[in-house]
Amino acid sequence: MATSIGLAHPVAGDANPADGKTEAATKATPLMNPRPGVYTAGQPVSTEWKSLRKRGITTVVNLRPMKEMGGRDEAKEVRAEGMTYIEVPIFTMQDINDVNAKKLKAALNAANGTPVLVHCASGNRVGGLMALMAAQEENMPAAQALALGKAAGMQSSEARVRELLHLPAAAPMPPAPPTPPAPPAKKD
Repeated sequence: MATSIGLAHPVAGDANPADGKTEAATKATPLMNPRPGVYTAGQPVSTEWKSLRKRGITTVVNLRPMKEMGGRDEAKEVRAEGMTYIEVPIFTMQDINDVNAKKLKAALNAANGTPVLVHCASGNRVGGLMALMAAQEENMPAAQALALGKAAGMQSSEARVRELLHLPAAAPMPPAPPTPPAPPAKKD
């Protein structure tokens, strides 16, 4: 089962800015640990690389394209802390595909068993690509691969992964039960 590990106090969603202008006020990025030695997350702030390195992470795989980085040179930040930096840019859901699944597998293999952080803006693309990689590159059963993807942050990318794995669409969430009307106000 995956665990969530915050470097300090986690924040939800894509609250971490790419430009670094408000990083001092931003809380640390929560990390998911969907499998031994692999951490996944949304965008870390530039001040987190030292903490990540101290935790043993040696390689950072960024799935965000440069146009999303707001001029930030993440490769320089990561390398300054002595870690390896690898880019596998995922622009759209169509980029969650066989070719990029192979690239992610190669990036994880390049770490030679040392801890790796894979991130995008929110973790959604990471989870989707990890699920596809597990199913196609590691021959993991589809249901297990989907569970791994969800543990790694997959949300809306699940539809794309299901399509590529020839699985039926996820069952829609049942509607919430109707709220009973409030009783009429008593008249004096």
